[in-house]
Amino acid sequence: MSYINAAFRSSREYEVYFFMKNKYVRVYYTPGRTDDKILTNLRLISSGFPSLAATFFTEPGMDCSFDTEASEAYVFSTKFCAYIDYAPGTTNDKILSGPTTIAEMFPVLKNTVFENGIDSVFRSTKGKEVYLFKGNKYTRIAYDSKQLVGTIRNIVDGFPILKGTIFESGIDACFASHEESEAYLFKGDQYVRIKFTPGTTDDVLLGNVRPILDGWPCLRGILPVS
Repeated sequence: MSYINAAFRSSREYEVYFFMKNKYVRVYYTPGRTDDKILTNLRLISSGFPSLAATFFTEPGMDCSFDTEASEAYVFSTKFCAYIDYAPGTTNDKILSGPTTIAEMFPVLKNTVFENGIDSVFRSTKGKEVYLFKGNKYTRIAYDSKQLVGTIRNIVDGFPILKGTIFESGIDACFASHEESEAYLFKGDQYVRIKFTPGTTDDVLLGNVRPILDGWPCLRGILPVS
């Protein structure tokens, strides 16, 4: 049984794509409320993203993803990644770069814990930076210059607010909200919303760690995916 494996924020306000194994849904979400709704019903990634058919990103599915500019995103599966235009609400998506290995797309990750797979990632509010997570480690990279920002550290060192929660040992999926400096973190059947502060450790939990189906009632009957 699988909950959320990967997610990315759409270029459309308050829309997010959730990936579960070889399927996905598109959701309109409402931060701090529970009147979110399904915009694209659960379907195969290969049918919603035909450009990815017959790639690792459809079978076994995505490990993580993050949005960049316009309607573009990086997607990851095992040690592979691709840069796509996901063409929201249509099936006109296209691969802009790749598929290739993470080490080739982001040479700075070669010989690091991130080289053979990334658990989750979310876009920072600072420049073209993203947070990458693998096990209990994380780092920040600039995706345009492909450089590390800072070092690879323990999650709890950079996010002390997660100490004592299920997220200190790893994050299954995450995405940056359309609300400034907010992100959603998912692990198993639980999630939390945080206010993050790039470069400092003043992050705040926005509410408690709670079951995904309590905070996202539109996903009842969809999660978990078998």
